[in-house]
Amino acid sequence: MSAIALTRGYGASASALLAKLREDVGCVAKRDPAARTSLEVLLLYPGVHALLWHRLAHRLWRAGAKFPARFVSWLSRFLTNIDIHPGATIGRRFFIDHGAGVVIGETSLIGDDVTLYHGVTLGGASWAPGKRHPTIGDGVLIGAGAKILGPIMVGAGARIGANSVVIEDVPPEMTVVGIPGRIVREERKRAPGDGRIALEHHLIPDPVADAMAALIDRIDFLEARLAHLQRNLNGAARAEQQRSSNP
Repeated sequence: MSAIALTRGYGASASALLAKLREDVGCVAKRDPAARTSLEVLLLYPGVHALLWHRLAHRLWRAGAKFPARFVSWLSRFLTNIDIHPGATIGRRFFIDHGAGVVIGETSLIGDDVTLYHGVTLGGASWAPGKRHPTIGDGVLIGAGAKILGPIMVGAGARIGANSVVIEDVPPEMTVVGIPGRIVREERKRAPGDGRIALEHHLIPDPVADAMAALIDRIDFLEARLAHLQRNLNGAARAEQQRSSNP
């Protein structure tokens, strides 16, 4: 299901909601190598707790019970240190790893199989009414401390590097790093074949470092060329001096 399609058909039955909650718990084992049992995940993972509370708060919000929804959201933030507005729409198998400091704004739309790390913000960038927060496509991974701001679209399968600040649309399957975020393309296959997410965050490319390396290589080449020309000029000057001293 795409993130945009999440705005429709949310009046699911209680059994469908329970099935979705079971998926929320079950997906953790494929994304956190420290997870051992479903009971441990259910009892001890604040990211899972925040999502369970949000599922309830969102149903209240959609039913028009705004204050009870905000109260449940406040209670969830108090208990988990994760702030998800009850108006935010979140897809299936959503996982917040570690969780502390995550903020998800009211008009955020999040697709299926999305993973967030601690310190992530899906925030607004204006007072304009309507859509103010990001839309996150299916299978997106957002690194620790990243800020996604405004009503932008992050395409399916994209990766957002840790501490990046993203203020423009990100095409599918792209990687964004830096402040402001810069789009780079990775050629290698990122996702393992068994459905788990790739945890090799240290392999995210750095376009600024690549540009600096290219400049350093160019400077080294120009310095070597200048030294060669300087030697030639010195040799020519010595030869001219010898000719003038020996007429």
